[in-house]
Amino acid sequence: MNQAVVRAAGIEDADGIAAVHVTSWRETYRGMVPDAFLENLSVARRAAQWRSSLSDPSNVYHRAWVAELNGQIVGFANYGFPQEEDEEFDGELYAIYLLKSAQGRGIGKALFTEAAKGLLALGSSSMLVWVLKENPARGFYEHLGGVYLREKPIEIGGARLMEAAYGWRELMRFRRG
Repeated sequence: MNQAVVRAAGIEDADGIAAVHVTSWRETYRGMVPDAFLENLSVARRAAQWRSSLSDPSNVYHRAWVAELNGQIVGFANYGFPQEEDEEFDGELYAIYLLKSAQGRGIGKALFTEAAKGLLALGSSSMLVWVLKENPARGFYEHLGGVYLREKPIEIGGARLMEAAYGWRELMRFRRG
């Protein structure tokens, strides 16, 4: 089994990140998010968004990591300061996606750890992540020590869904990987 390489994302990674983003949504959220929304996702549109984000250091989504297997991007994570003001948490994991074919190899944990280290480098000491309540990957966050915090409604493709927040009050334990 080949070892995954996790590295900082650059603008040249936009197409690969977009492909993982769209494929992961379709693999993970089928049955949770309306099919019409999932079918309307576009790798080309998402790649343009990622090119814009990755090329602009002032863009909130600028900070990202990618995971490669055999030279192909199979996952990504991005992070930064909370998008909504939060009194307890000063960092946020915006997204972490991994192709199903690459799961179960420790790649998700490696991406998560690099995002946590990135937040530490920004001066954050804690982190939260929002995940669809129905997402079976919630166990991933719990396994990494995330504590369930609260829920809020979200609308995706005209469907009203619930998101659950998980938090890590102390990121220093991830500094060592």
